[in-house]
This record gives sequence, C-alpha cells and structure tokens, in this order.
Amino acid sequence: MINALITSKTRIKLLLKFFLNPDNSAYLRGLESEFGESSNAIRLELNRLEDAEMLNSQVIGNKKLFKVNQMHPLYNEINSIVRKFFGLDVIVDKIAKRLGNLDAVYLSGELVKGRETDILDLVFVGDIDQAYLIQLIHKVEDLIKRRIRYIIYDDNSFEKIKNNGSLLLIWQA
Repeated sequence: MINALITSKTRIKLLLKFFLNPDNSAYLRGLESEFGESSNAIRLELNRLEDAEMLNSQVIGNKKLFKVNQMHPLYNEINSIVRKFFGLDVIVDKIAKRLGNLDAVYLSGELVKGRETDILDLVFVGDIDQAYLIQLIHKVEDLIKRRIRYIIYDDNSFEKIKNNGSLLLIWQA
C-alpha cells in the first residue's frame, strides 16, 4: 500500500522508524547496520526529511542524532498512515473496542523500535475473555496479513512490569 505512494524503500523504512514511535532516535551508522543499506542512500533520505522539517537533528560529539519533529503539520497524518500500514487501526477497531473490560493496548517488540516485522507484539491490560480475544485475533490476522502475538495482564500485574521495556500505547479506555 505505502510502497505505491512512496517509491524509495529507504524513505519508507525511515518513516516507519520515526513516525510509528516518536521516542525513536537514531544515528546514521546505526541506521546503516539496521537497514542493511549504504550510508549514502540513508544520508540522502535523512537530509530530505530534515530539509522538509519532518526530522530534527542534534549533533552529539561527532555524530548527528535524528528524531521525528512532532510539531510538523503533517506529523499526525503520517503517523496515521504508518499505523494503517501495520494494521494498528484495524486492531483498535476490531479488537480493542469489542473486549469489554479492556483498559489499554500497547505495542511492544520490534515495531516499537521502528523495525519492520510481520509479527505484531501486543500487550492487553484488563480483565478480558481470552477465548473471545483469540477469535478476534484470528480474524484480524487475516485482514492485516500479519501474525499477532499477545500477552494479557491485569492492572496490578501490569503496574509491576510496565517500565521494564519499551511499550507504545496504541489504545486506552
């Protein structure tokens, strides 16, 4: 879907990296090893996004650190497109809104780090019917063409672990 609109695979990877999780930041060399692409291709796209003021940069030592500009007028729209690309909008519409006593849904794993993957790792917080959740997940997996791994926590258990890893809130009651 997004590949039809944006032909540069490097630009797509950068948009996914920075616009899915605004807490992500990266250096050129780190992106080079993460993407497995030449630094010139990545540098060119980083410069274009920075010139368009979609990315901010900060020089630390002899390295330039890039981070998304959340104040950019198109930030919310691009974030929405990226979420749709991964099917997060479908997850919210088809799963989260139907589970009853659900308090929150978090994204975890590789996607939170801005790495493309075919598996969505989700954390559900609340008192929900697991059998019904499994039925909904099977339906959504067919729609989004990705596998979903999940874990369920009640409120008390989640409070104990919520700061132990990177989680991105995608839905809250």
